[in-house]
Amino acid sequence: MPMAVPSTLYLVVLFLVILPAAKSQRNQPMRLRFGKKGEFKILQVADMHYGDGKATPCEDVLPSQLASCSDLNTTAFVRRMILAEKPDFIVFTGDNIFGFDATDAAKSLEAAFGPAIASNIPWAAVLGNHDQESTLSREGVMKHIVGLKNTLSRVNPSEVNPIDGFGNYNLEVGGVQGSAFQNKSVLNLYFLDSGDYSTVPGIFGYGWIKASQQFWFQLTSANLKRAYMSKPLPQKSAAPGLAYFHIPLPEFSRFDASNYTGVRQEGISSPTVNSGFFTSMVESGDVKAVFTGHDHLNDFCGALNGINLCYAGGFGYHAYGKAGWPRRARVVVANLEATSNGNWGTVKSIRTWKRLDDEHLTAIDAQVLWSKTSVVK
Repeated sequence: MPMAVPSTLYLVVLFLVILPAAKSQRNQPMRLRFGKKGEFKILQVADMHYGDGKATPCEDVLPSQLASCSDLNTTAFVRRMILAEKPDFIVFTGDNIFGFDATDAAKSLEAAFGPAIASNIPWAAVLGNHDQESTLSREGVMKHIVGLKNTLSRVNPSEVNPIDGFGNYNLEVGGVQGSAFQNKSVLNLYFLDSGDYSTVPGIFGYGWIKASQQFWFQLTSANLKRAYMSKPLPQKSAAPGLAYFHIPLPEFSRFDASNYTGVRQEGISSPTVNSGFFTSMVESGDVKAVFTGHDHLNDFCGALNGINLCYAGGFGYHAYGKAGWPRRARVVVANLEATSNGNWGTVKSIRTWKRLDDEHLTAIDAQVLWSKTSVVK
């Protein structure tokens, strides 16, 4: 059983220290919004493990693929997904580069994110446990990402300082331009640094989401809920939220084949410490789904206490995988409800599916993650 780490005292102290400085981002212009058809589509790319491009070989592919397979296959897959799905937003959920095999971290990052940059589609990224193993520190990697074209990534929030990790931030998705909800965030996106490895003596394994990050999440969630339930057009409950980070929570191990969609082909490589972030999300009440990577052979979604816990499945060709089991990506679509006057209102449903990197980019495992008319358990 993962070890619980008490954080209540820390949160109380932090709350007293920084509450006066904590502000909502309501005065900032909406960088993301739903399209005229009442839809917002997100492409998730997990574990590219990019190295040095053409010189970096593929892992765990069929013998017939080995001679010509490299990081360029990963690049081609990103491009195929962008062309096929035409997403409104792209999220890279860590291990974007495989540091040990990246000679120059900055160049590898630019090549890995190249298709997103070239597409002019807004994108964001979080860090995994391998991104900092090249020529840039963890902070340096995130700062380099933030400086790239078309990214909405941020190093850290200004309203909570200090905060653990690099790449903790949120983005708001506004309603359709010209609709009554054009200046309200009707969908909230949270991004967190789930760390790399434990630095606590006697505690081994992967990192975890710390108390300072959970405080930032709780504060941000509360501010967004307050704004959504305030005039104009006050709503009765919080807008739905989605959370993205790299390392799966211990709660991902709570599923078996009877209560998830997708496959589980390896163990859940979560931290040995349960820091309580899942409980924080349940208490906040707005997050409807969590999306991670890290375990490349798992691609399932399962619902627990009202929150869907979802893997994307391994994407990158230099990452470990399973020969004959196609690399894959996850797509998430939020749809708005139509109003009686022919315009668009708030989010009606959130759906997901995956696409395989095969001849037809086969779509599999379509499912509804959340809707206004049903509650996941």
